[in-house]
Amino acid sequence: MRILQNLVQMTEQRDHLRLELSVLSTFLQLPHIQSVRALELLKLDDAYWVRPRTWLHNDQLVTAAQDFMNDPARKPLQSVPHLHACITQRAQQAQQTGVHGQYILWLPVWMHEPVHACVEIIRATPPSKHELDVILAIFTVYKNYQSLLDYSERDALTGLLNRKTFDEHLMRFAAQVHDSEEQPWLAVIDIDHFKQVNDRFGHLFGDEVLILVANLLRTAFGTQHRIFRFGGEEFVVLMPPMRREATQAALEAFRETVARHAFPQVGSVTVSIGFACAKLVVFCNAVEDNPFMAGAFHGVGDGRNRVCQYEQLHADGQLHHAQIHDDIELF
Repeated sequence: MRILQNLVQMTEQRDHLRLELSVLSTFLQLPHIQSVRALELLKLDDAYWVRPRTWLHNDQLVTAAQDFMNDPARKPLQSVPHLHACITQRAQQAQQTGVHGQYILWLPVWMHEPVHACVEIIRATPPSKHELDVILAIFTVYKNYQSLLDYSERDALTGLLNRKTFDEHLMRFAAQVHDSEEQPWLAVIDIDHFKQVNDRFGHLFGDEVLILVANLLRTAFGTQHRIFRFGGEEFVVLMPPMRREATQAALEAFRETVARHAFPQVGSVTVSIGFACAKLVVFCNAVEDNPFMAGAFHGVGDGRNRVCQYEQLHADGQLHHAQIHDDIELF
């Protein structure tokens, strides 16, 4: 009965992290389970790395506070041979009996390629067939519900994250631990003169341009980034803590990639990009009314096909010195 109650609670979650905490709590209700963790996997330069993302500490489930790249607990996936083989072979599970007789079961959450998460269960002894069936049944419910949540958070045309998930991701990025020289960033990418593309070539080719730009975004920015189709021809990228120069260089490289790309029928397409520190953006309730992005796109004359940073434009006197939003004076 307790397991059924936990499953009901699991399906009440509307957030990936809370759902993850819920399934780990459910596994901990099973007999003979000593510990359970959610592992995060990240592919860097064609090699996977892994770190604990959620685990049991002093009888409480806790979540990693640091971003992946700054987490000292991360290690190459090859250092966990059984799990590495499982991921490489796209297997549904991996098992290992440790030197002290402990039994370890890994269950990758296959929703995307590359895989981003895995559940690790440690028992004192290997499970019976019935016990393993129960574990796999709970995991299947969890994975299916993860897929439903993921589907509801995706833009139907491009497959990118959609607008309704943006605020939560922004707050998480802005709260990341970082040093004074590295900041999390928000970039808004706007396809130049997109209305003319639709008017001249039709919405079918306009949609193809959106899909291709989304694919270029996925290629240019790794799994540490969060990429959204924010509406129409606008995309938003949340970027992990890094130096301003590195951020601008990455965005310039993407702008040049788009400019060089041959779009079927349409030919050449360019983008304009505005970016600002994510910690500043959280003070605004909507990106479209955000003085950072409005200034970056439209506050510098006839600039198109360019990358602009809001703070630099403001420092150069190219923007208004005061912006009011919802009775809050931002500058």
